[in-house]
Amino acid sequence: MRVLVVEDERDLASAIQEGLERQGFAVDVAFDGEEGWRLTQVFPYEAIVLDRMLPVTDGIALCRRLRQSGSGIGVLMLTALDAVDDRVEGLNAGADDYLVKPFEFKELLARLRALTRRHAPIRLNRLQVRELVVDLDGGTVEWAGNPMSLSRKEYMLLVYFMRHPGQLVTPEQIIESAWDAESDASADVVRTHLKNLRKKIEAAGGPPLIRTVHGMGYRLES
Repeated sequence: MRVLVVEDERDLASAIQEGLERQGFAVDVAFDGEEGWRLTQVFPYEAIVLDRMLPVTDGIALCRRLRQSGSGIGVLMLTALDAVDDRVEGLNAGADDYLVKPFEFKELLARLRALTRRHAPIRLNRLQVRELVVDLDGGTVEWAGNPMSLSRKEYMLLVYFMRHPGQLVTPEQIIESAWDAESDASADVVRTHLKNLRKKIEAAGGPPLIRTVHGMGYRLES
């Protein structure tokens, strides 16, 4: 799942990014509203963690701009302003949820997960293809009851494939969904991670589920 964090407090932005990445999210960060807008026009985000008070373009203006453009992306707005009128203004601008600073990361994570579930109701907390099961809440993976230990990137790749079973996906699509905007990932990097992921699935007793479609991309056989 790819998330954009728009927050001008760099230490806070870094802490949110690191926390979400540990949970298997692909995260980009912008430090002002205009940079945030530019990134939303390039990458397919599923949610935005958006600070209300931002330089150049503030969070309220950015949220309105997204909604006026027809974007249905989930928006979790952060603010140090706790007055009812401030929360109402954010919601009226198009935010889906509101979180007042300071906050506990576990609450941000819970709200973000709830938000993405609302915007993508077909998504479940448990993914399964044949005997391969991913528990999204616990971050665990197993084949026929045999646990698998994956790196963070391998986990993100597996979740992406299991959300698109049977579909042909290109290396470019994989990079867009599983790497951040600053990454220099290439088709060779994708190939290496997929090779390691395949080995771990097979070591747990699974068949070679992820097939290479030569010259085109990859497919998870469902």
